Amino acid sequence: MNHIDKNKPTIMGILNVTPDSFSDGGSYPSSSDAVNRAMIMIEQGAKIIDIGGESTRPGSERVSALEQIRRISDVISQVCKEKPSDIIVSVDTTLAEVAKVAIDSGAELINDVSGGNDDSTNMLDLVKDSKCYYCIMHMKGIPKTMQDNPQYSNVVSEVLDFLKAKASVAQEHGIEKEKIILDPGIGFGKTLEHNLDLLANLHVFANQDYHTLLGTSRKKLFDSILNIVSPDERVIGTCATSVVGVNAGINIFRVHDVWQNKQAIDVAYEIKKLNR
Repeated sequence: MNHIDKNKPTIMGILNVTPDSFSDGGSYPSSSDAVNRAMIMIEQGAKIIDIGGESTRPGSERVSALEQIRRISDVISQVCKEKPSDIIVSVDTTLAEVAKVAIDSGAELINDVSGGNDDSTNMLDLVKDSKCYYCIMHMKGIPKTMQDNPQYSNVVSEVLDFLKAKASVAQEHGIEKEKIILDPGIGFGKTLEHNLDLLANLHVFANQDYHTLLGTSRKKLFDSILNIVSPDERVIGTCATSVVGVNAGINIFRVHDVWQNKQAIDVAYEIKKLNR
């Protein structure tokens, strides 16, 4: 089992093998196209490749376990065969049935955007038995309706309380603390103001003694700030939030654009080391 360093930034490259993801849906129509993209991201510095077969963009419909498996199984198998030994393959799914196929093919991380809500007991059993990493993300509602007027009294404390409670349940289920990753879920059931509040307080999550993940890549929150509509033009904004995350102590960064974010992250990390 590969190791994620909690004290050093790690880049997770996004590989969506879906027709409808908000930024790169349909970009990799064949398994070989997707595998080639994974190898490029690894060459650019990604240490984790996150492979998903279900879009969770706002308004998206659910995808069955069978269809997710059809989309991802060959890609995960091939990436696991071709990748360097120190690279971690992750599966982006909320369903234990899908996660098991991925783990049987060599995946070592489950990225669960439902925070365990979709398939909690089966998923926790699978994580415990496989000893893989488990990323718990906060999402208010479900992707189809999550952006329909989300409201919080205090978004930072509510998201933190949710993640801590889910992490406690996972540990009580026998999952090791060092295998748990917390993700505040930027853009998942949050307004621009909620997202900015979370970004300004990332240190609160990083100080919980778990691995932490930041996923802002190409997201719509940049539109209101930068007046940019096209997702592939949101790279610089993403890099800015990656620097914020490094300074706050976040250790995993989920991005589409690996080499651009790696440059920003590496510079921020070198500067941060001088302030310790």
